[in-house]
Amino acid sequence: MGAAFRSAFANTVIVASGTVAISMVVAILGAYAFARLRFRFRGTVLMIFLATYMLPQIALLIPLYLALSALQLLDTKLGLILVDCSLVIPFTLWILSNYFVTIPEELEEAALIDGCGRMGALFRVVLPSAKPGIFAALMFSFLLAWDEFMYALIFTSSDASKTLTVAISEFAGRYTTDFGLVAAGGILAALPPVIIAVIFQRYIVSGMAAGAVKG
Repeated sequence: MGAAFRSAFANTVIVASGTVAISMVVAILGAYAFARLRFRFRGTVLMIFLATYMLPQIALLIPLYLALSALQLLDTKLGLILVDCSLVIPFTLWILSNYFVTIPEELEEAALIDGCGRMGALFRVVLPSAKPGIFAALMFSFLLAWDEFMYALIFTSSDASKTLTVAISEFAGRYTTDFGLVAAGGILAALPPVIIAVIFQRYIVSGMAAGAVKG
């Protein structure tokens, strides 16, 4: 039982970290494009991304299951990372695109005049100015991936890829429930998100305060 729980904890760390890394890269680049570039159906495309986040997870189970089966990614951490990204990316994209709009375009124009390209302006001007929004998106995306249960329950079956939420649910049997194990597992599972939330809260508050002083 202890070995299975440790394996589930490690799997959750890998899946949550991988989901956050992929989601943040895609969301930052996509949000910058939606906030700064002008193209046809821009608002419609953004609403489509947001609509996919609003769909209930159970409505996507069969298509995702068939896709993972075709790619031979069922019961793998990589497959779980990819399906979690489908849940996290629309949310982070929406948060960051709204935050990037609030950053004055004059800052980027000055960087472009100084010789920066679009990507240079993004990494040297926009991202440092958007630290509070980025930390908030990172924190929420990690919490979404860490606490995800339905996809992990359906798409994993072995200890090699099972996550914490599934492992804790298995402590409750059909006729008996080990409440001690459930409580201990719940506390251990809750500690990393709580610690990360406290750390990011400090960075978000300090970043907002610094922005207020500079403004």
